[in-house]
This record gives sequence, C-alpha cells and structure tokens, in this order.
Amino acid sequence: MTENNKDQETSTTTITTTTIVPKPLTDANWSALDSFQIQDDNDFEEALIPPENFNMVCEHIYRSSFPKKKHYKFLEKLKLKSVLTLILEEYPEQNMKFLQEHNIKFLQFGIAGNKEPFVQIPEDKISAALAALLDKRNHPILIHCNKGKHRTGCLVGCLRKLQNWSHTSIFDEYRRFSHPKSRSMDQQFIELYDPNQVWPLVDRRYLPNWPTLADPFD
Repeated sequence: MTENNKDQETSTTTITTTTIVPKPLTDANWSALDSFQIQDDNDFEEALIPPENFNMVCEHIYRSSFPKKKHYKFLEKLKLKSVLTLILEEYPEQNMKFLQEHNIKFLQFGIAGNKEPFVQIPEDKISAALAALLDKRNHPILIHCNKGKHRTGCLVGCLRKLQNWSHTSIFDEYRRFSHPKSRSMDQQFIELYDPNQVWPLVDRRYLPNWPTLADPFD
C-alpha cells in the first residue's frame, strides 16, 4: 500500500445519526378523557346575560333596556327590591311573575317617548319617579324603558341634577347611552327641569347617603 492510500484510509470516518424521541412528562390520563363531556345547551341558558344598555347609575340604582327572560338570572344577582318602568303599556305577565317570585316591588310611571316636537314628558311623572329613586327602601332598584336610552336617559339626567352634576356631564352621559339617536327635546327637558319640585314628595328619613346629593331645604 502506498503512502497516499494510507493517508486516505486514516482520514475516512463513519458518521451515524440517532433520532431521539422525547418522553412525555406525564402519560395520557385516559380515564379523565373518558369522563369529559361536552356542555349541554341547557347549561348555557344559566349564563348571566345583562339587558342591553345595562349600567350602574350610582350606588344601588341601575338602568337598562326592557328585561327579557334570558336576563332573569343576571337580575337575580342584583338582589333587586324594586323595578321602575317608564313604559305606558301593560307589563308582560311573564315579567310580573318573575317580580312576584322574587318579591320585587313593581313601580310604573308611564310616559310617552319624546319623539315629536309637541309631545312633552310630564314633569309630574318624572318628579314622582325621582321621589321613588330617592327612597332607599326601594333599593336596589332597576330603571328601564324599552331601549334604555331616551326615557330612561331623561330620568337619569334629572337625577344627576339632584346630584349636582354639571349640564356638560349630564348631556355627555345622555348622549353616550342614546347614541346614535340623541334627541334635542330630551336634552332641553333635562335642562329646564327644576329638581326642587321633587323635595315635597320625598320622605327625608329615607334619603340615600350619596355625597353629592344636596337637599336645598335642609
């Protein structure tokens, strides 16, 4: 063998590769998989679904659109003492049954929507509704109309005047909930409403402890 052949032989090496299969940290728990079940559709009926436009107005006062059956479980969590509606129509039997089953007081101050230039919201109805809101024996309480926008927005706007909010803040809140159909007549009503007419209707022994609430006759 020549010297060159020896050099070639010594420089030849064999390279082998090994495939490493990682071992799982834990074995599959087949018994747990066997017991897994897809949730039944009925389970989803118990989900907590708030009504549209739901929000907390202030401590113990809420607002929303008209509650439906799918919202009942959510409303139960609020532990309501009262529901205040601003619709004119007769309250649905299904809703009345829910209120009776949960011992919730029903308050109705029906007013027409302020859609037309010559249809005015009656101030006496708003004042009576505000007096109910200012009675903590009715708390927690839910306010609603149909959409939770305009009539509810007017009542809440007048409540904000009792809480010494500025007109700018009141109208910002009104427009946020009434978007995209804010009504200038509603805002004009709120601006011109005199909150002092509420106080003769209020039992001051049961006023809520709101820091911004100012009784002008105190």
